[in-house]
Amino acid sequence: MMGFMTGEETRTTMAPPIRSSAHDADLRPPVTRAWMTRLVIVGIVLTALNLRPAITSLGALLEEVRDGLGMSGSVAGLLTSVPPLCFAVFGVMAPRLARRFGPAAVVCAGMLAIGAGLAVRPFAGSTAGFLAASALALMGIAVSNVLMPVIVKRWFPDRVGSMTGLYSMALALGTASAAAVTVPVTRALGGAWQSGLAVWAGLAAVAVLPWIPLARARGTALSAERVPAAAPGAAREAAPLRITRSRTAWALAVFFGLQATAAYITMGWMAQIFRDAGVPAGTAGLLLAVTMVMGVPLAFVIPRLATRLPHQGPIVVALGLCGFVGYAGLYLAPAGGAWAWALLLGVSNCAFPLALTMVGMRARTGAGVAQLSAFAQSTGYLISIPGPLLVGVLYQHSGGWGLPIALMAGLMVPQIVVGVLAGRDRIVEDEAAR
Repeated sequence: MMGFMTGEETRTTMAPPIRSSAHDADLRPPVTRAWMTRLVIVGIVLTALNLRPAITSLGALLEEVRDGLGMSGSVAGLLTSVPPLCFAVFGVMAPRLARRFGPAAVVCAGMLAIGAGLAVRPFAGSTAGFLAASALALMGIAVSNVLMPVIVKRWFPDRVGSMTGLYSMALALGTASAAAVTVPVTRALGGAWQSGLAVWAGLAAVAVLPWIPLARARGTALSAERVPAAAPGAAREAAPLRITRSRTAWALAVFFGLQATAAYITMGWMAQIFRDAGVPAGTAGLLLAVTMVMGVPLAFVIPRLATRLPHQGPIVVALGLCGFVGYAGLYLAPAGGAWAWALLLGVSNCAFPLALTMVGMRARTGAGVAQLSAFAQSTGYLISIPGPLLVGVLYQHSGGWGLPIALMAGLMVPQIVVGVLAGRDRIVEDEAAR
C-alpha cells in the first residue's frame, strides 16, 4: 500500500466510515491471505497482456492471411472494424455475467475464449470460420476489458491509479510485443502464418491459471456478490443504475469512443502515411512500433497522476495538444519530423489508460464501476467503428492524406471538450439518482 495518497485516492480511503453499509463493504478490500492478493495482481497483468495480441498479431500478417484464405480487399477492410464492434456488443453483457457468476469466473472464461479462438482461427480453412473464431476471441477480450476496472476497484480501492497504471502498462506491452515479434516468430516456426497466429493462444492459456482459484473462492470480493436481504442498502446495491441519466457517464463514453477512434486510425493508417511520404517500409513499421511503445511507461505514470488531481481536465488537454501537434506535423512535414510525430502521437494515445482510470474514479461502488465501465466502453467502441473506414474513404477519393489528417486533428477538439467534462469530480450514482 502506498505510504501517502492525495487527491481522489485520499478521499477514497479517508472518507468517514458508514457502519454496516453495503457501500462501505463494497469499498473494503476483502480479508484474505497475502498470496491471494498477489495472485490477483498476477491475474491482472496476464489478462492485460492478452487483450490486444489477437488484433495486432493479425495486422502483422494480414497480407499472408488474405492470400492464404483468398480474402477479398473489402472483407480485409472489414476486419479493422470487427474488434470495436465485438467490444461494443459483448462488453455490455459483462456486468450481468459478473453479478451471476462473479468477476473472476467471467474473466477466467474470457481467457479461455481468447485461447480457444486464437488456437482455432488459423486452421479454420475459410474466411467465415476465421471471422467466427476471431469473434470468439474478441468476445473474451470484451468482457475482460469491462471487468478489469471492477476488479481493480474492489481489491485495490486505495490504489486505483497505480493498479490501473500497471494494468494499462501491461496492455500496452502486449500490444507492442505482438506487433513487433509476430513476424520473426513466424519465420522461426517455419514461415507458416498459421503458426505465427496460433502461438498467441499459449499466452492466453497461461492467463487462465491464476483465475481458477480466484473463481472458486467464496466470500471474497471477486466471487459473486451476495448482499444479505436484511443488510442496510441491499436494495440500492442490487438495483441497476439508470446510467443514461448521468451526464458524466455520457461524457466519459464519448471520450472513450473518440480516443479509441484515434487509436484505431493510428494503428491502421499511420505507417501508410509515412510510406506515402517516402519513408522506407521498414522504418515506417518501426515508427508505428515507437508510437505503440510510448504507452508502456506513460500508461503507468498517467493513472497515478490522475488519481492525485481533483480534476483530470489538465491531463486531457495536454494529451489532446500532443495529438494536435503530431497531426500538424504529419500534414506539414511527415518525413522530415517523422520520429517527433510518432512520439507525440504515442503520448496522445495514452488517453486510453486515463479513460480507464476515470471509470474507476467516477463511480462509488463496485456495481457502479461495472455498469459505468460497460456503458462507457460499449458506447465508446460503437462510436469508434466508422473512424478508420472514413479515413480510408477520404484517402481514396481525395487522392492524398490532407483531408484524413484534417479529420484526425479535428476530432481532437470534441475529445478535449468531453474529456474535460468527464474529468470533473462527479459520481455517477449521485447523478443517476437525481
